[in-house]
Amino acid sequence: MSTPLYQLKAEFFKTLGHPARIRVLELLSDREHAVGEMLPEVGIEPAHLSQQLAVLRRANLVRTRKEGSTVYYSLTSPQVAELLRVARTILSGVLAGQAELLADLKAAQGVRKPRS
Repeated sequence: MSTPLYQLKAEFFKTLGHPARIRVLELLSDREHAVGEMLPEVGIEPAHLSQQLAVLRRANLVRTRKEGSTVYYSLTSPQVAELLRVARTILSGVLAGQAELLADLKAAQGVRKPRS
């Protein structure tokens, strides 16, 4: 029996569920990067970055290209970058809604008279 699509999607989103992996994918959305270029941008130890890149490679979200002793990473599909853009749009809407709710709550508190 094959794995249900919803379960495969859940596994896919688990793969994306680490801030360092998201940051790597964001960087690679612009262009390919060498590991050394990503280190200061991602802000984790080299060994940890290597682990996160391995997870992304196993999930077929990134590919490697070696030039001399330098390993370059790139996205396997431009749709990964599109997914990150869609996520940003969704989060912007959610945060805007939360800001509006907070403003409404603050306004409602200002209307009430303080208890003595």
